[in-house]
Amino acid sequence: MEVINPYIAIIGVSLIIILSYFFNVISQKTNVPSVLMLIVLGILIKQGMNLMGMSAGNQLFSLLEVLGIVGLIMIVLEAALDLELSKKKWPIIWKSFSVALISLLFSTAAIAYIINAFIIDDFFTCIIYAVPLSIMSSAIIIPSVGGLGEDKKEFMVYEGTFSDILGIMVFYFLIGNAGAENAQVVIWDVVANISITIFLSVIISYGLVLVFQKMNSQVKLFLLIAVLLILYAVGKLFHLSSLLIILIFGLILNNNKIFFRGFLKKWLKPDKVKGILHDFHLVTMETAFVVRTFFFVLFGITITLTSLLNLKVALISIGILAALYIVRFITIKIFVQRDINPQIWLAPRGLITILLFFAIPAEYQTEAFDSGILLYTIIISCIIMAASLVANGKKVIPVEDMAFIYGPTPENMDDDKTFEIKVNEEEED
Repeated sequence: MEVINPYIAIIGVSLIIILSYFFNVISQKTNVPSVLMLIVLGILIKQGMNLMGMSAGNQLFSLLEVLGIVGLIMIVLEAALDLELSKKKWPIIWKSFSVALISLLFSTAAIAYIINAFIIDDFFTCIIYAVPLSIMSSAIIIPSVGGLGEDKKEFMVYEGTFSDILGIMVFYFLIGNAGAENAQVVIWDVVANISITIFLSVIISYGLVLVFQKMNSQVKLFLLIAVLLILYAVGKLFHLSSLLIILIFGLILNNNKIFFRGFLKKWLKPDKVKGILHDFHLVTMETAFVVRTFFFVLFGITITLTSLLNLKVALISIGILAALYIVRFITIKIFVQRDINPQIWLAPRGLITILLFFAIPAEYQTEAFDSGILLYTIIISCIIMAASLVANGKKVIPVEDMAFIYGPTPENMDDDKTFEIKVNEEEED
């Protein structure tokens, strides 16, 4: 077994993170998604390792499995903390949710038929491979659409968020019910599972908010994350929908004034909760950056370049992309109706696609599905997004810099103009 010098490993990991930061800077100035640069970096690393006679060991993939679980939790939590529930935002919320759900279902069906026709005979396995390819990447959308108009920007953030959450849940529901005897058993299992999980999640979330707001220690960020990791792992051990626990906790925390009403209102300490929100935003943003960096680099390392020269792989990828954009055009046209440009072209695939691809159980994995299909789909969808933004005179501006995504934080609570809308809404409530 090869042993890598720990100091060389530290230097390598640090350099990848530093390069990823500069890739983000370059992305904002050139509109070239940082995802593509990270994938190319991974490909170059693999070529360098081959020249030195090194290979990526199984230990790396075991570590990445754990990293992938943490990444899923952080992505869902970050998405939940971005969802502001209010009457004013309801039209955008229901439209973006409908587009995300319908696009996910119809894209999955279309891609599954394509995979079934050309690659895999078992249709259920085709569906499992199709779901990751049907999920938009909020990890790419959110750092890219800040330059759009307010309505379009919010629509894309909400749609990307819902696509992540719904796609992850559908993927794990499929895997968890793969051995079910019939559809009735699946439906009963799903309904019972979701009902129990929601009931427990609401109780746990209220308890966590009340406990966290009483914490005065300066060292608490990773304590909060450790609690969520434990809840996720325990939920998985009891076969619950653990991601729902994370989602509901994030929703209750970010929309605490809605959930803490009546006699519960006196238990809430708004200033403390604002600080907790800021802490969670900080840790999820930083963690998502690291997870995104290493997963795209890893994806580049796993790519076999010869597969890109395979005409069949290229044609299947083009067919999948065509199905994605046709479904997207129809759904957005139905729910948004007008002024749908450039939204129809903003459908990048990325982090979630790769995370779930690596999470496919061994019994459903097949060498017939070439990873080049993933690479083509990710690269072309990102290029289409970048080209559409350039064509519409937009720049890649991170939504993280926009006030609506974060809400009040200790750094910006004094900015009266930024939060004038939110204050007025609270007064109306």
